[in-house]
Amino acid sequence: MDFEIVGSVSEPETFASGKQIRELSRLRKTHGEGNWRKRKGNATVRLPNGEIVEVELHWYEAHGIGKVEYKIKQYF
Repeated sequence: MDFEIVGSVSEPETFASGKQIRELSRLRKTHGEGNWRKRKGNATVRLPNGEIVEVELHWYEAHGIGKVEYKIKQYF
């Protein structure tokens, strides 16, 4: 992750879970078994150059494992 989340993620939403996730087998091998969900939300992030911007983030999340693999999908 080449950015830092500043504050909290707003409007979190689950848009895929279980077998709907294409990367499910890789997630289980890398991070462990769990009830995996792919989620998205809006957040303020600090980029490596110091700029602070509003973005849409996507990430994977599982109970007992937590949030992993944040990705910026859209800048606002």
